[in-house]
Amino acid sequence: MSLRVGHIAYANCVPFFHHLEAAGFQGVIRPGVPAQLNALLADGRIDLSPSSSFEYGRHWRRYGLLPDLSISACGPVRSVLLFSSSPFDKLAGVPVALTGESATSINLLRLLCLEFYGFPLREMTDCRQPVEEIIAAGGSGLLIGDRALKAAMQSGAAYVHDLGELWWRHTGLPFVFALWIVHRDAMRRKALELRQFQRQLHVSLDRALSDLHHLSRQSAESSWLGIAQLANYWQAMSYEFTDWHRQGLERYFHLAVKHRLLPEMPQFNFVASVL
Repeated sequence: MSLRVGHIAYANCVPFFHHLEAAGFQGVIRPGVPAQLNALLADGRIDLSPSSSFEYGRHWRRYGLLPDLSISACGPVRSVLLFSSSPFDKLAGVPVALTGESATSINLLRLLCLEFYGFPLREMTDCRQPVEEIIAAGGSGLLIGDRALKAAMQSGAAYVHDLGELWWRHTGLPFVFALWIVHRDAMRRKALELRQFQRQLHVSLDRALSDLHHLSRQSAESSWLGIAQLANYWQAMSYEFTDWHRQGLERYFHLAVKHRLLPEMPQFNFVASVL
């Protein structure tokens, strides 16, 4: 198999990848944070990846999607967090340090501020300090992934705002943080391998979700998060992409167009399902 697959190096991706080799995958796995994988996908240096929903929305014509799969939250996500010394509705004019790891989460924060709280996000510019240091000094900052999980355990911030929970509160819809995005060249040149990979991915995910505590005990992330806490984190995630998830993503894209973060409403281009 010659597929080149991106792997977001966060705890929320473990259920996709932990049993993938045992399910028969023999391609190449490239780890990285979402922003890095977005760049690799755009350049065609990887064939597919669980990657930023906003990246798909921005460049949907060059991509396809694996059906039925996502990284989503139907309520609190626990790993996309804004740390601050103020309630969310008092953040107008407060400079916020932003992680450079995820366009989806940054634009979600912008949209929450604009659409539901009535003020533009004031983004901290030319910030050379790690976001964690800014938070520790009493400033406001957005963290995602494992950095957010760790900061939530260590930070003394007065307020920790879960962006998944805020989205759910205002829309009643899931928030889709990542999709399985496929480069169009791979759809043309590696159709058979993509069909094999779909099967392997579902086998790996189904096996992982069947016993999350067993998966947690085998995962390195449990060393700092704890076995029960890691299993609970995965249990709170949604790895499906149903019509309901699509409604949530369409709402996000619609608001992104409304507030000029995207130039047009993206269309959904799905790879044919083999299931």
